[in-house]
Amino acid sequence: MANITETAEKFFEACEAGKGWAGCADCCTGDATFSAQAEPLADISTLAGYCDWMQGLYGPLPDARYELKSFATDMARGNVTAFATFHGTNTGEGPVPPTGNKVATDYVYVMDFDGGKISHMTKIWHSGIALQQLGWG
Repeated sequence: MANITETAEKFFEACEAGKGWAGCADCCTGDATFSAQAEPLADISTLAGYCDWMQGLYGPLPDARYELKSFATDMARGNVTAFATFHGTNTGEGPVPPTGNKVATDYVYVMDFDGGKISHMTKIWHSGIALQQLGWG
């Protein structure tokens, strides 16, 4: 069985590449939950829902990518934390017509594990700034 660091890395790469739940599910418990204090994510409570939401960002932001800044495992608490900057340009169709605006937004994932799989993830993100950068807010 892969250790939690390897599992978290596999999940992070798949989620951030827009693979959706289909590309992330094997890293997670079937009922994995999700939380964030960010308005665009307010109605998402499952990790499956979040993974599919991330996949949907590739429509309005077809050049989306991330820059990983830090990746750390806390074995005592059974979690892995990833800090990154998400980049993209709004050139595709989405919630508003393409603005051509770019986004560079910092975020953190805290992935909690149970039995070697992610059982909950918290996203820490200031969505208001990201939406302003894109011209969506």
